[in-house]
Amino acid sequence: MVRRMWLAPVLVAAASAWAPSAAAQSGGSGPCLGEPPGASVPQLPGPALRFGITPGAVAGQVGAPASAKPEDAAATDRALAELRPPHGPFVLRLNRFFWSDGEAGITHFLALARAYTALGYEVELQLRYQPPSGHDGDVAGWVQWVREVVDRFGGDPGVIAVQVTNEVNFTASPDSSDGAYQGAKDALIQGVIAAHQEAAKRRFTQLRVGFNWFYRTDPSSEQSFWTYLGTHGGEAFAAAVDWVGLDAYPGTFFPPADTPGGERDAVVNALSALRCYMPMAGLTNRVPIYVEENGYPTGPGRTEQMQLSALETMVNAFNDFRGTYNVTDYRWFNLRDADSSSPNFQQQFGLLHDDYTPKPAFGAYAGLVARLSTHTTAHPVPVAPGGPGPGGRTHPLDLRLKVAGRRRRRGRERGRGRRCLVAPVRVSVGGSAVPALTRVGYYVGDRPAGASTRPPFIHQLRREALVRGRGRRGGVAIRARAVTRSGATVTLARTVRVCRARG
Repeated sequence: MVRRMWLAPVLVAAASAWAPSAAAQSGGSGPCLGEPPGASVPQLPGPALRFGITPGAVAGQVGAPASAKPEDAAATDRALAELRPPHGPFVLRLNRFFWSDGEAGITHFLALARAYTALGYEVELQLRYQPPSGHDGDVAGWVQWVREVVDRFGGDPGVIAVQVTNEVNFTASPDSSDGAYQGAKDALIQGVIAAHQEAAKRRFTQLRVGFNWFYRTDPSSEQSFWTYLGTHGGEAFAAAVDWVGLDAYPGTFFPPADTPGGERDAVVNALSALRCYMPMAGLTNRVPIYVEENGYPTGPGRTEQMQLSALETMVNAFNDFRGTYNVTDYRWFNLRDADSSSPNFQQQFGLLHDDYTPKPAFGAYAGLVARLSTHTTAHPVPVAPGGPGPGGRTHPLDLRLKVAGRRRRRGRERGRGRRCLVAPVRVSVGGSAVPALTRVGYYVGDRPAGASTRPPFIHQLRREALVRGRGRRGGVAIRARAVTRSGATVTLARTVRVCRARG
């Protein structure tokens, strides 16, 4: 999501709401103008934020879509390793996952998600209602695709959230926002319900379902949008929403300009306005807000020092008011510029230049994440060299997935000269970091298969579970999701051969 500043006609009415006389509403009766600049808003305590970033470089545009300079996987991995907190989770928001890309899109994002979760990152998916040719308005087809995505990704315990549609309240930009497509509001409603139902059906208990809101268009359009969600979604929709995302770019789109430090008032206005609108859709204050997109670009008229100042102001503001507005998550948009030489500021939201050299804001964000992130601890988790991951990244924890059981040769297995495991089999996690763990969940293929909460985290996988996960050649994918005392998660995986029948 990114838009040009020449969206003035769309945002004129919204800008008029940014006035000293505006007052925040609390009952969802509208218009929801949010708290005015300088308002005295209490900073209530709340749990520490879970931080993250959008790691991709390509950004949505108003007008013709723009491409990015080639990405370097190894450089991306090194930069992410510098940003992630030493003793807490770090979420990677994978955006531009289009329905229109079909199987190729699913395959691409599956590989990306698995590579990141294998390194201990948590992953969030932005599912875009950009329809294939001839399917504009085909909400039933979209819902079927959403269910398939949940089925294929939800078995990875590191995939923790799906955002269903993108910025449906914004209708002027098909490349960046889904509101430009026919039936987008119904796609949001039905997609959220379908994703929630599918996750519950498949017992993907880690997967949280939400949608996002662009801050903001004119108040009358906003009230119409939120009222539609309430009247057409009803209780089923409200019950399916685990979180609501906020996309806010103070000093860039709305409000279009800020004095240094003024971004703090914009953050409070955005959060208070969103909290005002949510009851119109039946969403109470218990539903948390995820800051899905927040950023400030460099480029013509915007120096790197301005980006640094805006980042520090906005991140601290979201942190200060997290308890007041029930904000649990924060993602910066985004890691790297698409094109640092472009005169279009939409191409320069990154904390890195397009050649991966850091801007001043990069180190500042790393420091804020380390200081403010959830589950921080003064006790270091053991670190071992480990093996290289995608892009050369090394695993931060010394952990190994162990699979044990009686082995033998039987039938076809004997003909191939290979041994297989006789079900049931015993799984456990070993390594020097085991004392730092609190829980290990085990999976066979995409299905949860049990958990252990005490060292050495031994669990027995039953024959029925192994048989269901057995491939044509006898291979069974077994995974373990290990959770540390600090809240960090690590996904371990092994593929073993399982005998066809009990012996």
